[in-house]
Amino acid sequence: MPKITPHLWFDRQAEEAVAFYTSIFPNSRTGTVVRYTDEVAEVAGMPVGTILNVDFELDGQQFIALNGGAMFQFTEAISLMIMCKDQAEIDHYWNGLSEGGEIQMCGWLKDKYGLSWQVVPEKLGAMIHDPDPDKSRRVMAKVMEMKKFDIAELDKAYSG
Repeated sequence: MPKITPHLWFDRQAEEAVAFYTSIFPNSRTGTVVRYTDEVAEVAGMPVGTILNVDFELDGQQFIALNGGAMFQFTEAISLMIMCKDQAEIDHYWNGLSEGGEIQMCGWLKDKYGLSWQVVPEKLGAMIHDPDPDKSRRVMAKVMEMKKFDIAELDKAYSG
């Protein structure tokens, strides 16, 4: 299977965003930094020497951050999902990524750069797809009431 690397477009905050993300995710690192040269800077309307892109890794997932200017913005049409094993992980990612951002419904948030994230318990899929329709309905009803997921509350809804 080919490797897919998300490429994230920022105005001029790529370096700052990479530092923010790598501070939240374990086993993360910043890789190669490429700067605008004379030729590319002129075409892009960016100052020479400004960071063009930064390779980085968040817990094993490769990304590229690009300083491309303000013409494109993130939207909720795409989000990055973090599957969390327990409430401590949910709390860690939710609290870190929502700092300076916008809390939304059903485990979604926008970080301070406008990138959408879903911070979700690993077991939510199994609960929602349970063959018992009553369990599934109760869990979905609880999901719709939540902003940050509370695993204990989801477990209660699942159990009835």
